[in-house]
Amino acid sequence: MKLDHEETMRLAAEQGITLTEILSRAGVSRTAYYSLRRRDNILPRTIRALAQELGIDPERLLQKTPTPLTYERRMKRAREICERFPGTDFHNIWHTLTLLDLPPVERLRRGLRRGRI
Repeated sequence: MKLDHEETMRLAAEQGITLTEILSRAGVSRTAYYSLRRRDNILPRTIRALAQELGIDPERLLQKTPTPLTYERRMKRAREICERFPGTDFHNIWHTLTLLDLPPVERLRRGLRRGRI
C-alpha cells in the first residue's frame, strides 16, 4: 500500500497542525516521510506512528488504489530514455517522470513549498 499524502495533509489541516508538527511528534523525519511517499510499499511502523498522532486508523493514510502498473510503466520509460540518451542520470529522469504524472497545480504547490524560507 502507498501513503496517501493528500489525506495526511487534509487530516492535519482539520486538526489545525502542520505536517512538520505531525512528523516531529511521530518521530518521523521529513526525509523519511517523503521517501515513503514515493514508495509503493511503506513501513507499517511509520504509518502507525503518523496515525497515532492524528488520532485515526492507519488505513485512512493509505491510498485506496494500487499503483504497481504506474510504477512499472514509469520504470520502463525511464530506462528507455536513459538508453536513448547515454550519460543521463536515471534518478533525475525517474523524478521528472514522477512529477509529470502529477496534476500541474500539484507540481506548482510542490515548487512553491520548496521555495519557502
